[in-house]
Amino acid sequence: MTCCVEVRPRWAFALPLRNGLDGLTRVRGGVLERLLHAGEEPVLVRVAQPARDRVVFAARAENADAEQWGIERMRIALGVDQDLRAFHERFRFDPLIGRAVRSNPALRAPGRPDPFEALIWAICEQLIEFERAAGIQRRLVARLGRRCQLTGMRDAPTADVLARQAPALLASFDLSPGRAAAVVRAAREVAAGRVDLHDPDHERGWRRLRAIRGIGNWTVQMLALTGQGRLDQLPAADVGFLKLVGRLRTGNPYARATEAEVVEQFAPYEPWAGLAGVYALHSHGKKLAPAR
Repeated sequence: MTCCVEVRPRWAFALPLRNGLDGLTRVRGGVLERLLHAGEEPVLVRVAQPARDRVVFAARAENADAEQWGIERMRIALGVDQDLRAFHERFRFDPLIGRAVRSNPALRAPGRPDPFEALIWAICEQLIEFERAAGIQRRLVARLGRRCQLTGMRDAPTADVLARQAPALLASFDLSPGRAAAVVRAAREVAAGRVDLHDPDHERGWRRLRAIRGIGNWTVQMLALTGQGRLDQLPAADVGFLKLVGRLRTGNPYARATEAEVVEQFAPYEPWAGLAGVYALHSHGKKLAPAR
């Protein structure tokens, strides 16, 4: 079966046509492809943008419900349905991000179709350079991810699978022992249902996650921003923000702000602090980086 849905974005949108460094997305002939799983059923979702005001989603699976689910998850991940008019009208002349807001109205916060994937990937990205983290993610996908023979693609590992792993195995993928243990503990919380990442009451799950050794504010805020669509959540301990705000406050290109100072700097952008942060880094040629 194949299900197709045409979407008219509510705000300027540009399909990000790039292969994922973690190996989960690929681009072929101007079409973005991603393998997902609705339960145990593989769903291949393909996304194209034939015109500025048209985005086409096509999904192939064994049943129509799985296809609709896959399309919905990718719509959320890409942010195609976000109406950002109020943000742009309010901040288009802002001294820090106004120029970037005007020049790139289609910019979105990076998103993932599964909040658990966003959580685990954030743990992998702690304290190391992005390219090294992507290598760890590729090894996780290759060893523990779900594969679809028909497409040759893989999906990220599930919470059930990661919950059963020994931290030593994950450490063999270049994760530090502490982060390997945090991945397993977080997976066990999700697999057991003690943390529901799809619960609209996000704060409840965040509290349980923060109780896990090795999971702090940055990791939870990255989960919120990239996996739960929370544009109000700013990963304030991100090294890019610490450097940017340090330079803004002191004029010293080598200065670093504190996490509290970053939060204070972006407080005027609520309830879009996370999106404002993406624009601030974009305007300075940077992207979200691991916390330090």
